[in-house]
Amino acid sequence: MASMVSRVGLPARSFRSNKAIGLFTQARNVSFSSYLVTPNQLNEALKKNPPTKISTSPRVIPLCAAWFMPNDPEGRTGIESFRRSRIPQSRFFDLDVVKDHDSPYPHMLPTCETFAEAMSDLGIRRDDEIVVYDTAELGIFSAPRVGWTLRVFGHSNVHILNNYRLWVKEGFPTESGEPAPVEKSKYPVPTYDSKLVISFREMKELALDYGKEGAEEIEILDARSYGRWAGTDPEPRPGLPSGHLPGSKSMPFQEFLDPETKTYRSPEELRKIFEERQINPERSIISSCGTGVTASIIETALGEAEYGSPNLRRVYDGSWTEWAQRVKESDGLIKKVKQ
Repeated sequence: MASMVSRVGLPARSFRSNKAIGLFTQARNVSFSSYLVTPNQLNEALKKNPPTKISTSPRVIPLCAAWFMPNDPEGRTGIESFRRSRIPQSRFFDLDVVKDHDSPYPHMLPTCETFAEAMSDLGIRRDDEIVVYDTAELGIFSAPRVGWTLRVFGHSNVHILNNYRLWVKEGFPTESGEPAPVEKSKYPVPTYDSKLVISFREMKELALDYGKEGAEEIEILDARSYGRWAGTDPEPRPGLPSGHLPGSKSMPFQEFLDPETKTYRSPEELRKIFEERQINPERSIISSCGTGVTASIIETALGEAEYGSPNLRRVYDGSWTEWAQRVKESDGLIKKVKQ
């Protein structure tokens, strides 16, 4: 197992505290003041909270959410990336495993029982403070989805590392190889916060009503590439038509990230993006993508920008993969940009 430590001389980007931090953390003292945490903040928290088998106090646990698209040109997988390089003492949350196995659509939220079983297998306790992170290769990508998943199941004391690419670049400790086994916990079966999720049934009702007099005014933000949204580029899953939901707006997730570090842009920059795209913060805002993974990048960006009411923001779990398999273009429910 390899581990290295080097200087921490680069300044970490400063992020202001989220006024809605109560949505993310329990009402007690925590190590972090905002949903996004810097590598330096996480490193300091881990040094102050070293793992021990005898302590029953809440712990700071790094949780790797590494995941790659099924058509990744290099054939990379999340678990291989985790074994190659990770934060010491971290655990691996597998998006391809912790899901609804009875659903034909990928990455649908698991049942409450499946979630509790997964958290127990990871040795995570209900009061642990979780910091989710991605890969050095991609930067911010799948961690926001896992962070959102934990929030859906009531584990509100969760944060996102911004990001693992910087963690590696700035010389913080890493390890590789097979991780050490963890002692299972008894994570209680949680409740499911349906207010954070929108279902296919409700999405279809909104789509059918779109443009009609008196219809609910909403914002649907699509994190896929413009070509997939427009219907000019193919979807990564064979046989799935591209295009978009009626009324949705193309907002590729890369817009919200620094092009070099792949960290989130500053709250001010994020707010400017939403304002320039004329996203109405007074409306319900729904984030969507291919399978519900990068939609959570938009959801997190909205939170960091303090844009829109947290009570009116939801993620479409099934996203385009579910939508394109359950509706018909002939019904006007798959839109394309005319050439």
